[in-house]
Amino acid sequence: MEDILRPIYQERASQLNTLGVLLVEKKEKTILTTDSFDVILLIIVKEADQPVFIKHYTYDQQKAAMHIITKAQLKEWLLLGTNRKIFEWLHHAKIIFDRNEYVANLKTELQEFPFNGRKVKMGLEFAKLIRRYVDGKTLFENKQFLDAYNHIVHSLHHLARLAVIENGMHPELTVWRQVKQIEPEIYKLYEELVNSEETLEQRLELLFLASEFLIHSRTEMGSAHLIEILSSKDYWLFNEMMSEQELIPYSVDLSVLLEYLIDKHLLEIVNIETKGHGIFHRCYRINNKLS
Repeated sequence: MEDILRPIYQERASQLNTLGVLLVEKKEKTILTTDSFDVILLIIVKEADQPVFIKHYTYDQQKAAMHIITKAQLKEWLLLGTNRKIFEWLHHAKIIFDRNEYVANLKTELQEFPFNGRKVKMGLEFAKLIRRYVDGKTLFENKQFLDAYNHIVHSLHHLARLAVIENGMHPELTVWRQVKQIEPEIYKLYEELVNSEETLEQRLELLFLASEFLIHSRTEMGSAHLIEILSSKDYWLFNEMMSEQELIPYSVDLSVLLEYLIDKHLLEIVNIETKGHGIFHRCYRINNKLS
């Protein structure tokens, strides 16, 4: 299949805009996902009109997919974890073309997982965890047990991913296999939730109690990135945070995360007078006792 695709990727490799060309082949009895295609041709470019451009090909009862992605899109996927199979592709791919060792350096960086990159990913994962946990607990208290179950499953998954990142690794598609080895306590909670013979209400009650301890023990680590950014100013309006480049990825989870950190006394409220009598701007700052 590689020979058949050669004219396609050679044309791309000759363009100065192309940073790298990688080939991912489907292998039997592996967890590597190629979306049912026999070959994935991954082409990374500096810039393009579309951040992601995909073409499908057929040859001799085989099928291939060409994914052209921009450097910025790849960076976003790696940071936010919104396309988890990209880690598998980069790890297993055969490098066909590599301009100025861009791909080689990228793979080295992924393997070493620098601490600053970990801190950002832990912050984003922690924000998702808090969102799911808080929403799930509210549903549980309103006796909406099936919806609460859905949220607690997701919160455990974010907790598992957080534990994997904390241990200096990237969460893979098989995150529970990783967690079983490095954080068996979280794995056992997941097993209890799914396999226990107790009523759904009893299982959820147990899980919320246990999760609360595990989340609390990771609060300082999970909020380190956000606290670091907020410490650069005396106080912040919410919209200022939403416009801050490094905080934009927190998106819809930011408001819930702030309230959680206020409850844990890591952040505090600052009320700033407005022109309206008795109405204040609600601002946020790190707890002065932490500095």
